[in-house]
Amino acid sequence: MAMLLHGARLTTPLLFFLLMFSTAVEIPLSVPQVPTIVRQSHAQVAFPFDEYFQIECEAKGNPEPTFTWTKDGKPFDFSDPRIAVSNSSGSFRILNEGQLAHFQGKYRCFASNTLGVAMSEEMEFIVPNVPKFPKEKIDPLEVEEGDPVVLPCHPPPGLPPLHIYWMNIELEHIEQDERVYMSQAGDLFFAHVEDRDSRSDYCCFAAFPRLRTIVQKMPMKLTVRSSNSIKQRKPRLLLPPPDRGRESSITVLQGDTLLLECFAEGLPTPQIEWKKMGGDLPKGRESKENYGKTLKIESVSYHDRGTYRCTATNALGAATHDFHVTVEEPPRWTKRPQSGVYSTGSSGILLCEAEGEPEPTIQWRVNGAPIEKNPFAGDVVSPGEVSFTNLHPNHTAVYQCEASNVHGTILANANIDVVDALPLIQTQDAESYAAVVGSSTFLRCEFFASPEATVSWLREEQMKPLEGGRFETDENGTLHINGTVAEDGGAYSCWVINAKGRAAITASLDVHNATTLRVFPKSPRVPRSHTLELHCESQCDSHLRQSLTLSWSKGGEAFNANGTGDSRVIIDGPTLTISNVSLEDQGVYACSAQTTLDSATAATHVTVLDVPDPPEHLHLSEKHDRSVRLTWEAGDDHNSDIHEFIVEFEGNREEPGQWEELSRVPGAETTVLLPLAPYVTYQFRVIAVNEVGRSLPSQPSEQHETPPMAPDRNPQNIRVQASQPKEMIIRWEPLKSMEQNGPGLEYRVAWKPQGAPVEWEEETVTNHTLRVMTPTVYAPYEVQVQAVNRLGPGPEPQSVVLYSGEDYPDSAPLVRGVDVVNSTLVKVTWSPIPKDRVHGRLKGYQVTWWKSRSLVDGRTHPKQVNTLRFPGQRSSGMVPSLDAFSEFHLTVLAYNAKGAGPESEPFTFQTPEGVPEQPTFLKVIKVDRDTATLSWGLPKRANGNLTGYLLQYQTINDTDEIGDLKDVNITAPLKASWHLSNLSATTKYKFYVRACTARGCGKPVTEESTTLGDGSKSIGTISEGVNLTQKIHPVEVFEPGAEHIVRLLTKNWVDNNSIFEDVIETRGREYAGLYDDMATQGWFIGLMCAVALLTLTLLTVCFVRRNRGGKYSVKEKEDLHPDPEVQSGKDETFGDYSDSDEKPLKGSLPSLNRDALATESADSLVAFGEGGPGPFGEDGSFIGAYAGSKEKGSVESTGSSAATFPLRA
Repeated sequence: MAMLLHGARLTTPLLFFLLMFSTAVEIPLSVPQVPTIVRQSHAQVAFPFDEYFQIECEAKGNPEPTFTWTKDGKPFDFSDPRIAVSNSSGSFRILNEGQLAHFQGKYRCFASNTLGVAMSEEMEFIVPNVPKFPKEKIDPLEVEEGDPVVLPCHPPPGLPPLHIYWMNIELEHIEQDERVYMSQAGDLFFAHVEDRDSRSDYCCFAAFPRLRTIVQKMPMKLTVRSSNSIKQRKPRLLLPPPDRGRESSITVLQGDTLLLECFAEGLPTPQIEWKKMGGDLPKGRESKENYGKTLKIESVSYHDRGTYRCTATNALGAATHDFHVTVEEPPRWTKRPQSGVYSTGSSGILLCEAEGEPEPTIQWRVNGAPIEKNPFAGDVVSPGEVSFTNLHPNHTAVYQCEASNVHGTILANANIDVVDALPLIQTQDAESYAAVVGSSTFLRCEFFASPEATVSWLREEQMKPLEGGRFETDENGTLHINGTVAEDGGAYSCWVINAKGRAAITASLDVHNATTLRVFPKSPRVPRSHTLELHCESQCDSHLRQSLTLSWSKGGEAFNANGTGDSRVIIDGPTLTISNVSLEDQGVYACSAQTTLDSATAATHVTVLDVPDPPEHLHLSEKHDRSVRLTWEAGDDHNSDIHEFIVEFEGNREEPGQWEELSRVPGAETTVLLPLAPYVTYQFRVIAVNEVGRSLPSQPSEQHETPPMAPDRNPQNIRVQASQPKEMIIRWEPLKSMEQNGPGLEYRVAWKPQGAPVEWEEETVTNHTLRVMTPTVYAPYEVQVQAVNRLGPGPEPQSVVLYSGEDYPDSAPLVRGVDVVNSTLVKVTWSPIPKDRVHGRLKGYQVTWWKSRSLVDGRTHPKQVNTLRFPGQRSSGMVPSLDAFSEFHLTVLAYNAKGAGPESEPFTFQTPEGVPEQPTFLKVIKVDRDTATLSWGLPKRANGNLTGYLLQYQTINDTDEIGDLKDVNITAPLKASWHLSNLSATTKYKFYVRACTARGCGKPVTEESTTLGDGSKSIGTISEGVNLTQKIHPVEVFEPGAEHIVRLLTKNWVDNNSIFEDVIETRGREYAGLYDDMATQGWFIGLMCAVALLTLTLLTVCFVRRNRGGKYSVKEKEDLHPDPEVQSGKDETFGDYSDSDEKPLKGSLPSLNRDALATESADSLVAFGEGGPGPFGEDGSFIGAYAGSKEKGSVESTGSSAATFPLRA
């Protein structure tokens, strides 16, 4: 080695620089070069279940390499039809068609062109045999109980790894223990046999997992003869076999696992111990297996060399064996020859050194042939290096160095390429680069040059090369710009120059603003179970916005953009939301931005707040009868300072297990002196409080019992209850269990008349109530209640004044008068009853009144009593909500806590007239171009004698403008309708009607309507269709004296012309006598018959005309599917064929109103009302007579004006 180093010192520094430069550059394939193997196979096994076996060898070079193979050092013949050769490389495929044994061997690939030959490492192709146990007859074994036995396995050879199992014929494992052991070779050892070892089916199974094969040895029979005298004996080693003596040698490769085994026969069963002579067993890498019979050392190193001893011992003696362990190693490179590119006239050196145990031998080759046949003169060859000087292009070759020892061979190819060429820039010309401000930017100018070249970068507007400061040029030609600024943008050029010439490329650089992030809120503090919401605000260059992506992570672990396994976590673009936060969510959250040019990260620390952990280690000290000191340790505050501790106790004898608050302590303190009550067995616990809430209670402290004492206090809230006169039921709040201070609690009750010079009466009770009867009603008494237990009485009690039971008042007030304030309010005055007639504490007076009759019509009203109470001592009160113009009776009585006294004599008074309520309704029942007919209902309450009505009206429109208000005084109180004239056409009006008495007019009822335009027909109200067979049609009215327009039209509404029209005025019940005999008058009967006949005639004409024009679809359906009920009555009921689809009559003129909706129906006036029937009943008469509607294709009407319908020709 010293010689090699000495030889190396002769090499000039320039040579080493050239060597390093040459190894740093990869030759482009466009430049002539020797072959280089880039892919090759290693050891391969021909498994029988594979279809084929691929053996690979690929190489690059210029000219393109050709390939040859050797097998076991001899040229390999590819003529076998089972071999498929690749056209583009040296790889080939062996088809698995059986009989592969002759392919087994060691293969080597050679890649060659005109400049040299590259050689691959040897690749072994293994064709395993199918393992089989030999057919043999195994004689049964018969041994005496206590003797040792070895059952041999001798597994067949096969592809490792090998696993051996001992089982019976039912595939149950033979149990192994300290007495029974299977060696690594597979033999089954018995230190001494027992009766239970007898069986005829000991089977050895050998498993070869890589071959997917398990083979079985023929079963063996072992018979154990019973013995009456089993002799004990000292240990004797069976493993290692006795023929090896007391020592043996083991070789293991470095890095492998060392397995040493010992097994001894003897009785009792020997125990095995291991030790390393002159040292310790390696800790952490050694283990003892199989009941100590196997010593296992993993990852063996040279430090594990030495002697290991196993010792088998029992009560009778010991046996030992020494293992001399040698650690060896296959060859490994310490200096591997490196390929290089050289120029003419240069020099070089190849170094090749390897280590191993035994020491490897070095062999050099050139182009795959031994170096002894080297055609290059001037090469200096030694075992560790090859040097050469004054190179020329013909010296181009591939050198191989091979290092070998008994454990293997390693091979390295080193290419020597002698090239003289112009610089070849491999980076594309006119490349465009982009960077962000502040980043490091790299402009590439990768090149190949031989001889050596220099590289320089220039800005387009500058002639001086960029160097120094923020600019650095790497050996591979890349320009490195540190801390890029906006001014660095622009055009650049790269120049490569050597002795053979120069080459150049251009590049451009765009500089963008860097991406910045801000996460807010900053360092949030979130209570547990609340929601955390983090926002990531980004600022990005407009050119990079499209490529910007944001992501979130916690503690360096990214959240999945498509959702997380935790449903609480929601990522919505720049927002991260975590609901139901827990303590595990605390940590550093980072928002990361990624663009095509840069990345940025902003982070914030999230603190999760929670209630504190319970306090711990409660301790009692300074124990006294009435106090004790409690000390504790605070638990974890979970990021929120504890501001208070709550001390609770348990000790209530009446409610055991009930915890009550005793004291509160500031959070900075962890001790408190607690006041205690006598006769209590205390336990304490502590709760910590922070801004989030309360902790769980601590574990209870030890118990502390206080001695009994006399009571410290007397009962409170002493009061009286009485259900009878002269009775006192004295009650008080009993002392709580914690206030009794001792056993045997009682209450001493004392009482006497207030201020009386008499002795106290007293009684002792155990409950908290006492009933006392007194001689007088509602008399004051002084009462005292004192607590007493077995240790004595409590403090001196305080007196309270209580009254005995009350009785009913026995006198009635005298009503002095009733003053009328207005028509619904009066003031009543009375004389109070004497105090001694109250028989208790006066609570107030009660006024009772009822209406006897109405002064409007003189009708008597049934008695309906109203009451009103006036608390306290008073002599007057206001009675509201009376009916105007009515007569009332009124009484007054006094009442106390016991109840009410007698009533006064009834007092009669009357209320004056008032203004009426508004009329019950207002309808515009007929509208024309300049006239309108109005009808209204009487007020529900007239509150006096009606004197008439005030009718007012004014014009209105859709704006805020309104016309002057015009008045019409109607002096007829029974007149419930009015006909207005001189109105403007097509004008919207608002009408007001008020009812009036002598006191004035009441609130108005209002309605709106619009007069018709020129050429429009007047519109009024209509009833439903009338049956042709009916002679009369009942018309019911609600309001007497109202005028109604009666119009008779055909039900199918072909046109809007009425068949019959008249105005009738209904009469009230009071006028019925004038017309009692009208129905019996002949002229009236004749008139009605004429009207009925005329009506029948006209309806018949309409019916005939309708039938001539066609029939509706409903009629067509009825003809196809006749309904019995309809069929039976269709000849009697007019209008049954009206259809909701409003189809035109067949053969008739088309409708003049083409815009009318064909789906609208005119069957019922209810459909045109304001959501319901009018003031008439549902019996078919005048349904919807006063309802109004707005319809498409109809004259507009507002409010409650007469119903309108589509106009048809």
